[in-house]
Amino acid sequence: MKTDGILFDLDGTLWDAVEGILAAWNQVIAAHSDLRGPLEYSELQGYMGLPMDEIARRMFPMCLETEQQRLLEECCQEEHEVLEKRGGKLYPQVEETLQALSRKFPLFIVSNCEDGYIQCFFRSMGLEKYFKDIECFGATGLSKGENNKLIIRRNGLKQPVYVGDTQGDSQAARQADIPFVFARYGFGDTEDYDTAIDHFAQLVELMEEI
Repeated sequence: MKTDGILFDLDGTLWDAVEGILAAWNQVIAAHSDLRGPLEYSELQGYMGLPMDEIARRMFPMCLETEQQRLLEECCQEEHEVLEKRGGKLYPQVEETLQALSRKFPLFIVSNCEDGYIQCFFRSMGLEKYFKDIECFGATGLSKGENNKLIIRRNGLKQPVYVGDTQGDSQAARQADIPFVFARYGFGDTEDYDTAIDHFAQLVELMEEI
């Protein structure tokens, strides 16, 4: 049986919003300059794909967990406002490829982001029409692998694939017992994948083969 659904990671797979997130989070950090200095681009890029509670621990290790979460919530609120105005950078041919794929497969997003971030992506990029369902850590408190399982059960999928760009994405696919397509152009790296793409548009041809 061929693939009956495609689950996507968001950051590093569909778009790069690091510049907007960096500007937003540094606005919040500036108001708490007694805790830490500004985020550097490389530091934030290293957080992409991690669960939000882990990001909070790494950003504010000097604070108690409740304070870590409060500070990160402030960052995320500012982030949503900034990204809705300026968006992020879609990778080349993302919309055309999603349009072509959506004619043959149901499409989904599963991310470790906060609740509301995927919706922000939809509003700023106008891509909601291509996706059937979404799930994220911020809504469920579950790992990406468990959220993959939720999407699979909720939509009655039998043989989906997961497309992502990090070792964590690979692990999430393995946890859900589904094939992993590694987006080599993204933020991370992994040696554990079933197949790989160097450009998003390669998915159209690839999905005919899987």
